[in-house]
Amino acid sequence: MEPGEDFAGSCNPSKGTIWDIKPGIRETMYEHQREGLEFLWKNLAGTTNLAQVKTAESRNLEGCIISHAPGTGKTRLTIVFIETYLKLFPDSRPLIIAPASMLLTWEEEFRKWDVQFPFHNLNNLEISGKENKMVLLRLPEGRSLNNKAVRTVKIYSWNKEQSISGMSYDLFKSLAWKKSENEPLTRILLEKPGLVVLDEGHIPRSQKSNIWNALLKLKTKKRIILSGTPFQNNFKELFNILRIVRPAVAGVLAKERKFTEMITCRRRCSRKRYRDVEESRFSVSVMDTAIDDLKAAMAPFVHVHKGAILQQSLPGLRDCVVLLRPPELQKNLIQRIERLKSTFKFDHRVALISVHPYLFTQCHVTEEEKSGVDQSALEASRLIPSEGVKTRFVMELVRLSAVRNEKVLIFSQYLGPLDLIQDHVKGFFGWAEGKQILKMEGKMGQKDRQNLINTFNDPKSEAKVLLASTKCCSEGINLVGASRVVLLDVVWNPSVERQAICRAYRLGQKKIVYTYHLMTSGTTEGDKYCRQAEKERLSELVFTSSSNEQCKNTNADTCIDDGVLEDMVADVNLKDIFEKIIYQPKEKNLVETFSIAS
Repeated sequence: MEPGEDFAGSCNPSKGTIWDIKPGIRETMYEHQREGLEFLWKNLAGTTNLAQVKTAESRNLEGCIISHAPGTGKTRLTIVFIETYLKLFPDSRPLIIAPASMLLTWEEEFRKWDVQFPFHNLNNLEISGKENKMVLLRLPEGRSLNNKAVRTVKIYSWNKEQSISGMSYDLFKSLAWKKSENEPLTRILLEKPGLVVLDEGHIPRSQKSNIWNALLKLKTKKRIILSGTPFQNNFKELFNILRIVRPAVAGVLAKERKFTEMITCRRRCSRKRYRDVEESRFSVSVMDTAIDDLKAAMAPFVHVHKGAILQQSLPGLRDCVVLLRPPELQKNLIQRIERLKSTFKFDHRVALISVHPYLFTQCHVTEEEKSGVDQSALEASRLIPSEGVKTRFVMELVRLSAVRNEKVLIFSQYLGPLDLIQDHVKGFFGWAEGKQILKMEGKMGQKDRQNLINTFNDPKSEAKVLLASTKCCSEGINLVGASRVVLLDVVWNPSVERQAICRAYRLGQKKIVYTYHLMTSGTTEGDKYCRQAEKERLSELVFTSSSNEQCKNTNADTCIDDGVLEDMVADVNLKDIFEKIIYQPKEKNLVETFSIAS
């Protein structure tokens, strides 16, 4: 369904509403975006009726949360709101705080949608020419400006005229967390914004973090959190997020015993699993009531879209877990590591060794732990993909995908596996880094990152594989050039995995997206994935759709039509690596599937 399809030619918005601020904009938006825009106006201006806005504005209004699934156009929705809000409230000085990697995306989106107001990116240390003309005239000719001078020019310009400012969370923390509250930039930053947007607003969720505490110092209460995954790990973090947008509501809820128990309960599981968890401090019925009451309390200021628009608009998503059987060297190392579960960085070691045995050399083990391990065998295995079951799978997937003219996106929490796979791909396919092979990691500059994204998404480019650090791929990053997504390791936080998949599975994707969650048998990865799924189910219970969107249910027992995977399974040289393939895994009983006891 295209934006505005159900409105075009059949429904004219009545005069005197926010839709009249920018005529024609309604027809360019999807239904959930239109609902979201009206929701934002009702929460931050009190009404969508222009005649009543000024009266409503005098009320004590606070913030809200836009919890739309990753890839469904939250940035576009927010830009429309900011532009229309600025036209009605010219002194509101909107401030966008986002991961540094997302600021150039915001710049591009403001440019793409031809927004009439300047966007000052404080993380971009170049003068754009959109700054206040009087300030630019006073700049010394022929002299370069230091970082503080450039930011001062941009903040002054934003403070003086109708415009929007953007900065990273780290920059906001460093500027807002000054010892001297009289620091001019700090004072302007905390007192002048009349509207603050927190992109990936789940980032500041720990009350021990300086970023979270700095955000609470903002004078304005009109704060918008954008997050496709506001529930990250537990209820304590969720309540910290609520305190940013609705401190009074969060404060009242936190005083009620059922919510206090919910926050402090150490084991967070789905309702079904609560019956089996001895650590739970209150009954299932109390848990049910607490969740229902929390949903009711959040409903007025949390707008949820689960992503039905993706199912309606995109070719499809095919999801599977591939449980792989390791070869002998890798199997022996896994058994060795599994005996040391109590050791520090156990998860890190499992994640590395389950990819390829050579990565044991990057595990920082003690001399005692090294004893008995054939170091020469590990070194000899480095450039042999078949020595690691996941690298063997990846190499064949890349080969078959390239034949079909499909690009592969490979994620890992750690750089070691990505570096090793890069060496394998270079050696076996003769591909070059920067051409057929691209790599995205945290140390990349913003412009280099954006150029890499553009290259990967360009159908005419030579790019075939993108190796990406899970941590540096923010929610808004668009990687629709990929139609195959590989998750090399399992993370505890389900939202991290979901966001990774939605780099490719998002509005603008032209192909079916196939995702592969790789796990090595004999490790704790299956158990970890079950715990992750439980957190995701709990999030589903708390965040239900704000509208009547209908998401399709896929039959989890039906094999997915995946020609590449079928070819791999049928290959006599690969048959020995497959132990189990689970289609649509989050729709199955994973505890039974992996034979894991509670």
